[in-house]
Amino acid sequence: MEETEVVGFGQAIGALGDGIVWVLTNIVMAFYNFGYAITHPASWLNWGENISIMRFVYYGASVEFFFVVMVFFSLIFAIGVWKRAFLWNVVIGLEFFGNWVGRFFAWAGLLMVLQQVIIVFMQRIFTRPDIVFGFGIPLQFDISWYAEELKLYNAMVVSLCLAYTFVQGGHVRVDLIYSAVSHRKKRIIDMFGSLFFMMPMAVLIWMYSWFFLWRSLIVPPVSPSDPLSRLELKARALRWNVETIGFSPNGFTAYFLFKVLMVALVAMIFIQAWAFFYRSWLEYVEGEEADGKHLDKDVLEKGEEPYDHAEF
Repeated sequence: MEETEVVGFGQAIGALGDGIVWVLTNIVMAFYNFGYAITHPASWLNWGENISIMRFVYYGASVEFFFVVMVFFSLIFAIGVWKRAFLWNVVIGLEFFGNWVGRFFAWAGLLMVLQQVIIVFMQRIFTRPDIVFGFGIPLQFDISWYAEELKLYNAMVVSLCLAYTFVQGGHVRVDLIYSAVSHRKKRIIDMFGSLFFMMPMAVLIWMYSWFFLWRSLIVPPVSPSDPLSRLELKARALRWNVETIGFSPNGFTAYFLFKVLMVALVAMIFIQAWAFFYRSWLEYVEGEEADGKHLDKDVLEKGEEPYDHAEF
């Protein structure tokens, strides 16, 4: 019995050692992989060759890509610990990106309303079965196509305005202990949440949504479990097969765009997780006077009423 326990303990220690070696090896290789990708862009960006497409698909959600991103994140943070002004500039840049992407695509909500008004007018007043836009070669689809397309505008607002809403503090916060603790404890909670909840969730969803997207664009189908060698073999039979099947006979036929937005959503979450972690650390180090420092929040003009959302 004791011998069995000793063997089991030894195997556990060996497995732990192998895991540490694997992580350290991938961290070191991240520098090589990044350098190789930059100096040999044709190997994965030359989409005139099928094998380059498959390499792009593989590396887009690969272990190698994960460690490149992790090392990049860690290096920025390490430099920021040494030069806080540099890290503040990174935070400002990342939040600027999230803010302005959200502010731009928020106009999709207006387009959604205007298109719905046009659909009602065309159906109820002009009794037309279709809508035609353009001159010469017009864009003509059935009204049901435009009606289903409204969901795309809604998906744009949800996926591309998420980071903007986070920066603006517009998400509902379920607060049990956060408001009752000190400034530094709040920043610790924020750092923990971004590092152990936002980032891992984004990585997990990215891995599956990435291949979910590509399965609607190319055949043969790809899978997260496919090694690079298998995908390179599949490249021989690769062809574009963009999904254009609607849910109704004359309905919207570009549902693959929703999958593109899903990938964009995860990328925005991950970028905002970086910004939130960096900001939380800076505000922790610099104290309460740094709370909200350089934060680009929208300011309501005189006479405008804020939206009173529910908070618990």
